[in-house]
Amino acid sequence: MRMTVPDTRQQYAGDAPVTIERREGPHGEVVLRRRGAHYEIIANGCFLMDTADGRSERLLVDAALGALPAGRPAPSVLIGGLGVGFSLARAAGEPRWGRITVVEREAAVIDWHRTGPLAEISGRALADPRTEIVHDDLVTYLHTADIPDAPHARFDALCLDIDNGPDWTVTDDNDSLYSPSGLAACRARLTPGGVLAVWSAQPSPAFEQTLRNAGFAGVITEEITVARGVPDVVHLGIRAA
Repeated sequence: MRMTVPDTRQQYAGDAPVTIERREGPHGEVVLRRRGAHYEIIANGCFLMDTADGRSERLLVDAALGALPAGRPAPSVLIGGLGVGFSLARAAGEPRWGRITVVEREAAVIDWHRTGPLAEISGRALADPRTEIVHDDLVTYLHTADIPDAPHARFDALCLDIDNGPDWTVTDDNDSLYSPSGLAACRARLTPGGVLAVWSAQPSPAFEQTLRNAGFAGVITEEITVARGVPDVVHLGIRAA
């Protein structure tokens, strides 16, 4: 989970937030609020994301699909972080995707999609037979010891959106995801030629080099322009076939 562009909130900044639910979890407090026509998620007092835009979340999924080799039938995708549901909805709306797995560590976020107000974004995607929701910490999930032999362990694409980016994590534990060992775990989860896509609130040349050092090829960064400040980006790397 991570922060969207602050400028998208200005259109309804005058509306006072209304708390829909506040819940304590293993990683602290998570709050769902409504501000005007939009919903926002707050974790431990920090604004993470809202439903005001969603362009960069959709780009995350589209860019991963576009980077896959042509002709790969029904590629599978792992989405790290359910968030407000834009990435899942985008994946489920694309018939070319096969198996769609979402890993989300906050039970509250999953509930808000299954039975709460965020179902208006993700309801159709959750009902899609290709979709599976896994309640787990993404870092733990990626490091599962029996990955090489587990059924459905590998994916054609990993789309990670659990932080503000490699240089700005939501929790300290997530730092390891962007380290050499964390990226090695990502590679282990990818099929040959598979794509790793990582959302970030700002470009990170250092992370691009880290991806190359971790054995990813074709490393590029795709940008989405915002009203002010640096663009949102998606970092992409391909596991060599």
